[in-house]
Amino acid sequence: MPYKGKYTPKNPKKYKGDPTNVIYRSSWEQRVMFYLDDNPQVIWWGSEELHIPYYSPIDKKMHKYYPDFIAKVKQKNDKVMTFIIEVKPDKETKPPKQKRKTKKFLQESATYIINQQKWKAADEFCYEHGWEFKIITEKHLGL
Repeated sequence: MPYKGKYTPKNPKKYKGDPTNVIYRSSWEQRVMFYLDDNPQVIWWGSEELHIPYYSPIDKKMHKYYPDFIAKVKQKNDKVMTFIIEVKPDKETKPPKQKRKTKKFLQESATYIINQQKWKAADEFCYEHGWEFKIITEKHLGL
């Protein structure tokens, strides 16, 4: 998954933000960009164009969370919904499992705790705005 680059939207008018500076940090994010850019049901979309404040219990400070995507989508019932989308490996959506407290385990645990706080803040932000928060993993992408 360590694959990054610059994405050039085919439909730059659909992109909310600077369409000349769209960066993907994984082939999975790039796949989502293709989908959002190409799907006629997507009214507009953006990548890391929104920040949500969250509190980290690790360093006990406020931080800014930049979700991977925001998209306004016309549903099959003609209802329009706005989604905040995060792309993550499935293993990062679950608590790490290990019997010994190795350095790797502690790092994975900290990442999990921080992600949980980011996602909680995103859920609350979406609730306040009438939006929906989604986490997309390799399972959703058919990988």
